[in-house]
Amino acid sequence: MRQNVDDMVTVSDDDLVHAMRFVWERMKLVVEPTGVLGLAAALRGKVDVAGRRVGVILSGGNVDLAYAVELFERLPAESATGA
Repeated sequence: MRQNVDDMVTVSDDDLVHAMRFVWERMKLVVEPTGVLGLAAALRGKVDVAGRRVGVILSGGNVDLAYAVELFERLPAESATGA
């Protein structure tokens, strides 16, 4: 990995759920929390994407819908992007 990876960032569980909710609400795609890791990093400013064209891979729909709704309901009342 050290030869091929330039950088790594981390995001919180809440960041993942915010990104997941963002994708569900805005893009109408069912994705699981780990399927939005890259998007969560971009939305939270962990990766500089300002003024750039960026592609993010979204994956995984292996999430229980009732549990996902429970996760969404636990989030603080802020926007999906954290703004």
